[in-house]
Amino acid sequence: MTEPSHLTAIRESYDTVAADYARLVKEPAELDPVSRAMLAAFAELARPLGPVADLGCGPGKVTAHLAALGVPVFGVDVSPRMVELAREAHPELRFTVGSMTALEIGSGELGGILAYYTTHHTPPRWLPTVFAEFHRTLAPGGRLMLAGHVGSGEHLRPTRAYGDHPVSYESHLLPPDAIAELLRQAGLVVTTRVVQESEEGVRRQYGTFLSYKPQ
Repeated sequence: MTEPSHLTAIRESYDTVAADYARLVKEPAELDPVSRAMLAAFAELARPLGPVADLGCGPGKVTAHLAALGVPVFGVDVSPRMVELAREAHPELRFTVGSMTALEIGSGELGGILAYYTTHHTPPRWLPTVFAEFHRTLAPGGRLMLAGHVGSGEHLRPTRAYGDHPVSYESHLLPPDAIAELLRQAGLVVTTRVVQESEEGVRRQYGTFLSYKPQ
């Protein structure tokens, strides 16, 4: 089967920027209080439910943060280089290469999924496939936390990022209501939505969604 072009672009771009990404991106402890609180809330909700997959884990910083909060977590990323860096930094945790569009995880195996600043690279027409995979792999009662860039439908095509390396991925900044509706259509119940304005002098919004798979 031919891989979707957006996955190829994401993999190649993040393989290219991986080292500088790991150096430049904040540690979870350095995030703003609301972002830290949302991660803590997700950890409390998902911790007793079984294994949690950090999808799009990058170099494993947030994966390790959840593990420190007592969550039985492992990481998955489409970039082999990111997975290498995650394994080097956190050898006590499990990291694998994989795609959110076709997870190598059995149906109903997960107590939780974290998708942290990852799905905005997915073209909107592919989001139903991704969210269906979230629903399939979650056990009944399992929890999802999705966080990332939101907007009013902007389609961004950056050419360089993270240390001025060339990139070919794209970003799709959907309205929060549209993301919540897509989660609902996938069979997930959204319980919490938080939209934050950037504090770094740029016009950008961030959305966090907590949801669960009904029993």
